[in-house]
Amino acid sequence: MDTLDSTPKMSAIEDDSSESKQPESVAAVLKVFGLLQALSERPETGISELSVRLSMPKATVYRFLQTIMMLGYVRQEPDSERYGLTMKVYELGTKALQHPDLVDLAKHHMQMLADKTGETIHLGSLIDSEIIYIHKVDSRHMLGMYSRIGRRAPLHCTAIGKVLMAWENPERRALVLQGAEFTPYREKTITSLAQYEEELRRVKAQGFAEDQEEFDDHIRCVGIPIFDRLNRPVAGMSISFPTFRYDDARKPEVVAMLKDASRDISTRLGCTQFPLDD
Repeated sequence: MDTLDSTPKMSAIEDDSSESKQPESVAAVLKVFGLLQALSERPETGISELSVRLSMPKATVYRFLQTIMMLGYVRQEPDSERYGLTMKVYELGTKALQHPDLVDLAKHHMQMLADKTGETIHLGSLIDSEIIYIHKVDSRHMLGMYSRIGRRAPLHCTAIGKVLMAWENPERRALVLQGAEFTPYREKTITSLAQYEEELRRVKAQGFAEDQEEFDDHIRCVGIPIFDRLNRPVAGMSISFPTFRYDDARKPEVVAMLKDASRDISTRLGCTQFPLDD
């Protein structure tokens, strides 16, 4: 097969003088991003599966994969011949962060929190009407919370989602929540806007948020916001505990550790008056 068959279609999008080629180039772009999206949903995927999922001929899938591989965004496993994304995609994604140095500033604190508690630490930020995990340090125990960098999670039943909304500007919060769905993931999940707004008032008053088995069974989380130079919440950081390792008596200690970490990260982001010290 000719690995460069798709190149004229993709380059045609740069040729404003040729309107007749534009539909083909737009279709090519849609196919490329469809492939990248499909590859992001599983560690490795084969051509046949991609062909079925995207309703594309195998030959077309192959041609596009070869071109994306040549650009360095896709890899092929030599043993299974299945395809997956490379770290180049992650590098591209981190450049879209509002604060590209956020992960670098947070990762030391996250590792220290993981070392002290033995549990999973997450860093998440807002995307559309959800949160997205942008960094994670795994629990040292065999049993912990399943998650991955790049995974999305809801605002209404996660500690990170709650702190991001609790300290958000009311007008922007209202806009964000227009796109939120109060899906009842578990028995304890908040399922209405009125309940959620009441929860956000409680979260802001106490200075931290909790997820009490609202998103994942047998998982409890404690979260805190991180602020930028304008004292706006730009991320949330949380510690996730299996319920059998969670000790409510240690909650003040856990919250204090999270606050200390957030205060330092926020200060380094330019925050001059840490809101949680008020």
